[in-house]
Amino acid sequence: MQASVPKRLLFVTSTRIGDAVLSTGLLDTMIRRHPGLRVTVACGPAAASLFEGVPGLEQIIRLDKMVGSLHWIYFWSKTAGVFWDIMIDLRNSPITYLIMARQRYRLLRARAAGHRINALAKVIGLDGDPPAPRLWLDDTRKREAARLIPEGRPVLAVGPTANWSAKQWRGQHFAELIRRLTAANGILPGAMVAVFGRDDERPMSLQLLDSVPSSRLIDLVGRIDLLTAYGCLARSALYIGNDSGLMHLAAASGTPTLGLFGPSPVEQYAPWGPHCGTVQASVSYEEIFPEDFDHRNTDTLMDSLSVDAAEAAAGELWARTREKVS
Repeated sequence: MQASVPKRLLFVTSTRIGDAVLSTGLLDTMIRRHPGLRVTVACGPAAASLFEGVPGLEQIIRLDKMVGSLHWIYFWSKTAGVFWDIMIDLRNSPITYLIMARQRYRLLRARAAGHRINALAKVIGLDGDPPAPRLWLDDTRKREAARLIPEGRPVLAVGPTANWSAKQWRGQHFAELIRRLTAANGILPGAMVAVFGRDDERPMSLQLLDSVPSSRLIDLVGRIDLLTAYGCLARSALYIGNDSGLMHLAAASGTPTLGLFGPSPVEQYAPWGPHCGTVQASVSYEEIFPEDFDHRNTDTLMDSLSVDAAEAAAGELWARTREKVS
């Protein structure tokens, strides 16, 4: 009897890290449905390394943005010669209609109401219990994460940056929150503090980095790739950070994750999972987000989120997740 040929999947996902992380639940669902599935992922360069450990991975097509949308022509040149068993297009690109595929799934309403995870689940007809994000970590990165975040003292992981300044809580607020949470009467007394971010975000992180005693600081800003960061986050006791791709990475790792929200819709982009929580600026999203918003030049819009409110939310999340463990 002739062995069946494994199916081939073309998975077209986001440029942004957070959306790419959220989409991995769909990919995981397809891999589990189709044993031996051969996977090709197309995504933006910032998110590409997230998929390096995917089971059955054949290639990652990095879609570097080009003038005149020529990156889609590049994509077509890499995919048009294959008859795909399954194609999932979460970018809703017209050029994917020119790709041969037996089954096609598309995200037609990127701004649908409700959480992004629910919108993604509907792409492949899932209702009720949408698939949680899932990443795959190789042994080399597991060992590196264990070296950077060793057993022993608990680690408070912090993400002080975001993809635009308006979503960034001020560094001095993070510093004060860390001081309270790691104090003798805090929820993580004497904890190490791991600070995460990209290399180009180091200037935005310096105030916070300087505020943590060197004996308790694990400076990971710009020093590790996304999957190693995922491994480090999984070994941390608690993560607190702005609404960002790193926040979604932390939630996917299973670490209790507190997302800080202001000028972004929490109902769509809250960290996903039972181990997650959010705290919002006291000024509502509708009030805080101006019609003429310029993400390049607008300073933080998070000042109405107090340290007291963030501390209370962290304490509530910590107590809730400890109850589930015990």
